[in-house]
Amino acid sequence: MIDETRILKNLKEFSFPRLSGTDFEKRSFNIGKNKIEDLSLSPIVQEFSFSIFYSRIYPKVALTLLSWFIVVLVLNFNLVFNIVNLFLIFILILILILYTRNPETIKVLHEYHSQNLFVKLPSQAKNEISDYNIFLFSHLDSKGQTFSIKIRIQLYYIWIITFSLGLLITILNSFFLTEDFFLINIFAILIISINLGATVILWINKTNNKSKGAIDNASGISCVLELLHYYSNPKNILNNYHLWFVFTGAEESGTMGVRNFYNNIKDFDRDKTFIINFDSIAKKVNLWDHGLLNNKNYKSFNYILENKDIMSLEKKTHRFYIGTYSDGLFLLNKKFKGLGNGDKSTYNYVHSEDDDLDKIDINILKKLCQFYTVLLSEVDINLNKQ
Repeated sequence: MIDETRILKNLKEFSFPRLSGTDFEKRSFNIGKNKIEDLSLSPIVQEFSFSIFYSRIYPKVALTLLSWFIVVLVLNFNLVFNIVNLFLIFILILILILYTRNPETIKVLHEYHSQNLFVKLPSQAKNEISDYNIFLFSHLDSKGQTFSIKIRIQLYYIWIITFSLGLLITILNSFFLTEDFFLINIFAILIISINLGATVILWINKTNNKSKGAIDNASGISCVLELLHYYSNPKNILNNYHLWFVFTGAEESGTMGVRNFYNNIKDFDRDKTFIINFDSIAKKVNLWDHGLLNNKNYKSFNYILENKDIMSLEKKTHRFYIGTYSDGLFLLNKKFKGLGNGDKSTYNYVHSEDDDLDKIDINILKKLCQFYTVLLSEVDINLNKQ
């Protein structure tokens, strides 16, 4: 049985600042570990170290180089200056791209430590289908920033639009217009000024440990813990699917936890494995389906329709992201199928001091957990019918 009181208790326990790599994150890890052990289960701990270069420094450096690239092209100082600058920009960006291909291995600047926590509930399956798995993810850390996610995403959109316009103006000036076209040149200066301004503001956006992270992601942790409690009861264990409950560390530092956890599942069959990610749920639930829901899930679709005032099935998430990332998106890009859970209306509060308990409707979390008891039961039963 899904217990609203237990969900609220867990939500309160995890709603405190817990920046990745700090003792605060370690505290959330210990709380989670104790709760798993209280269910007479033995969790696995995966320790890892990481650098903040990829999540906090690399994007700002890359944007600065590209902003300067547009300045050089649009203002067109002189041939030698342009060639030297464009060459240096190309080399530096190439170095950054190559260096960050495997960000979990980067060890520059200060080295921080974190840990993943996970437990497996084996299915009752026979050996021939024992390689079917469902993973339920949430992340243990939180972070505060100078600006909320909504503002940061808007800044990235402004940057992208002005960068694109800068390129367009350069093309027009090169092929169609003369250098004396006054209005175009004034417009170009305005565009690159806005682009540089967005870059400066993004540099000002600093990470801190001031957000309680109730929405992001104590809500997700509470859901995964409640589902773990439900399925730890032997009568609720699935017949065919192993269930994995995963609590990642350092998600807010470039998804370092799931990048390290991926080594455990990289060889899993994508057709027999599903990923479910719980992240930032408050007043509503947006469901992003990537191959878990199908036309055989009648009860699940009916549940969504019966709760359409709070639950909505969204279009698939784009693999390309702007301004935000998650464990679910990382695994989606690794070709795993699954379902993401979130609340788009939370962007005004996430990563800010306003990310607090009063923003969350506990009944929403309860209904989401109930939905997954229905869905996972259907997925399990449908496998027998294949």
